[in-house]
Amino acid sequence: MSLLDLAPVIPVVVIDDVATAVPMAEALVAGGLPVIEVTLRTPAALGAIERIAAEVPGATVGAGTIRTTADISAAVAAGSRFLVSPGTTLSLVEALESSGVPYLPGAATVSEVMALAERGIKELKFFPAEAAGGVAYLKSLAGPLPDVRFCPTGGIRAESAADYLRLPNVGCVGGSWLTPADALAAGDWARVEKLAAAAATLPR
Repeated sequence: MSLLDLAPVIPVVVIDDVATAVPMAEALVAGGLPVIEVTLRTPAALGAIERIAAEVPGATVGAGTIRTTADISAAVAAGSRFLVSPGTTLSLVEALESSGVPYLPGAATVSEVMALAERGIKELKFFPAEAAGGVAYLKSLAGPLPDVRFCPTGGIRAESAADYLRLPNVGCVGGSWLTPADALAAGDWARVEKLAAAAATLPR
């Protein structure tokens, strides 16, 4: 099954403390969101992926902010089951294609989307979603590029997620609102689970 069809929302997570990884992932899964993107923005990220992959069997954990071939190797070695990049270069997309795991390459312009579609890649991350034109921009792509689907990420909030999910070319959205930094710091897993449960019921 496509990554875009597993859940309406993919939590996009920044982890500063590896110790929070497992309880956070358990809360997200309990709330109904099993697909978790851990961004490679902190030193704790790879360790967090490794812990989630080994200790939370209900989670499908992947790595975000993939920028280099080294990122790909490290993320897959840590147990990432999918990869997400903020943008796409030729060398990066070739490495993603060779990674052996599903991936969502990032695109923000029509030309980038067309270049990836030419390679047969028709499930993409749209980033940064809000800054790049948001719902109106994606809606305008559905006409000329009806066979491409997106996971928009960047600036999406609980209040705006449903607007994206109504679009025919959006399979899911990525969001950071599900794991607020203060909730992670306080170990408020009940709050994380509640946010996940609300997101899991969003129609699409």
